[in-house]
Amino acid sequence: QVQLVESGGGLVQPGGSLRLSCAASGSIFSIYAMGWYRQAPGKQRALVAHITSGGSTNYADSVKGRFTISRDNAKNTVYLQMNNLKPEDTAVYYCNGDIRERIVRRDYWGQGTQVTVSS
Repeated sequence: QVQLVESGGGLVQPGGSLRLSCAASGSIFSIYAMGWYRQAPGKQRALVAHITSGGSTNYADSVKGRFTISRDNAKNTVYLQMNNLKPEDTAVYYCNGDIRERIVRRDYWGQGTQVTVSS
């Protein structure tokens, strides 16, 4: 069974930084794309950043220039470095992975980590 476990969320003041991590574990044969999504209260879950197995990235317009997604394939881990955080970045952040577990390939989700930006 594949699991994604996020860490690194918390409370930070506007202008501050946080680094989220998401580690995949279990019977992993291959990890393709990975991404970070977020869901604020009363809003739908939305893509924040995405990275392919080859390292190509794309970002939501609202976070371009402030957030950086990266991955360590040897550790099956994806990161999200968040700088110059704003109150509107407050949300639960979810990790997503397109993962092959033996024969089956499908999307997996982490449990989410809360990020709160407030003074």
